[in-house]
Amino acid sequence: MSKNIHGRTLDLLGEAIVSRRYAVGMPMPAEPLLCEAFGVSRTVVREAVKSLVAKGLIVTGPKVGTRVLPEDRWNWFDPDVITWQSRVGLTPEFLRDLVDLRRVVEPAAVRLAAERATGADIAEIEAAYAGMKAAIEQGGDYVSNDLRFHHGLLVAARNRMLAQMSKALDALLRTSFELSTAKKDGPAKSLPLHRAVLDAVIAHNPARAERAILKLIESAREDIDEVLQSRRRMPRVNRAPPRLKAAA
Repeated sequence: MSKNIHGRTLDLLGEAIVSRRYAVGMPMPAEPLLCEAFGVSRTVVREAVKSLVAKGLIVTGPKVGTRVLPEDRWNWFDPDVITWQSRVGLTPEFLRDLVDLRRVVEPAAVRLAAERATGADIAEIEAAYAGMKAAIEQGGDYVSNDLRFHHGLLVAARNRMLAQMSKALDALLRTSFELSTAKKDGPAKSLPLHRAVLDAVIAHNPARAERAILKLIESAREDIDEVLQSRRRMPRVNRAPPRLKAAA
């Protein structure tokens, strides 16, 4: 129970900071006020504050108190930070940085996957692709299978550092996938692009695999640009992945 209370308090404080409820450089409410606001003990608040310090969102000290740090100090590879930003609403800067990161990391990772993927790796990516296809045709969770597909590519690169980045990358990629999934026929149009990546990895053709993933990333960028150019409010990512309806 204490872990659940800590996690809930951490989420509430994290989302409050990311939503700019507490201004950068300004002192946050005193500990007793936070305890009263969240209905928790000082121990819980203190543990949550320690976690936020570790994630780069705040700084504490006897002379400065507890203050919010600028966004460029936040740990954007921390899945919690990504989740909080996604929940309170994506920003143009966040989406731009996401596309840039994908362009840097994924082509190199997919080249390695095409060189190094084992039979088991390919079977896992195939299973993820089958799940995406089934979600389109029969209805279901497309986003989770899409994440599984890209996670499988990172694992197939057989690089321990890339593998350890996968948790943060999963959280980042989910935001892109949900934007594409929200578009009419988005998943159906994206599926052949995923197939091209998979076929290139199966063929152990690194150059073809790189071209295919770049085409897939470009398609996602177009989806994001459409969101940025619209007058709609920046989207929020769902706590649970959206489910597709069965194809007519």
